[in-house]
Amino acid sequence: MRTEPTVRRAVCLVSGGMDSAVALAEARVAGFESHALSFDYGQRHRVELAAAARVAKALGAVEHRVVKVDLSAIGGSALTDRIEVPKDRPDEAIGAGVPATYVPARNTVFLAVALGWAEVLGARDIVIGVNALDYSGYPDCRPEFVSAFEHLAAVATRAGVEGARFRVHTPLISLSKAEIIRRGVELGLDYGLTHSCYDPAQAGRPCGRCDSCVLRAKGFQEAGVADPLVLG
Repeated sequence: MRTEPTVRRAVCLVSGGMDSAVALAEARVAGFESHALSFDYGQRHRVELAAAARVAKALGAVEHRVVKVDLSAIGGSALTDRIEVPKDRPDEAIGAGVPATYVPARNTVFLAVALGWAEVLGARDIVIGVNALDYSGYPDCRPEFVSAFEHLAAVATRAGVEGARFRVHTPLISLSKAEIIRRGVELGLDYGLTHSCYDPAQAGRPCGRCDSCVLRAKGFQEAGVADPLVLG
């Protein structure tokens, strides 16, 4: 009797930024059936959701869902509150401490929702584009956080207590921004689909001065690749 191959499903967090886009591309090349998940969380750069939809479609996600979780209700971040987005900071300042753009517990909330959807889908894999080098000081982008969440998943879900093992894949966690960009090029990613700016103009044009814009520009320069958003 012939046994049909089991579909390998993964919930992939897609913000619209280039890191999550490369992570989604990695999921595709790894053979996952990708279910893209984005969040409307009260972010001032909500334009990224349009980029997330473009990326999910271009990279073959079987579906793309946007979940509304209003983190602006608690504030505490320059991305969700009336706090100025830091700009024109030198590299040493960007890499020191936790910046004002840190959103309290954001990745914990996002991964919790992704975990719930994975359990519903019968998936055991979650993909997130965090990295621990050019991560702007965010504590929820570190390997320690990811490992702790995997332990949580084992005891927080019905599937986990019944013996299933959930895995949070972080294909970019040890890569520099330049290495991430080069990998995306290898995977055929169109970076013109993405959005990185924390404080874009009304039409969505990047400011070029926030930490995210600075790290993006530095990454493209070091990778020796032209940023299509700048060319546009």
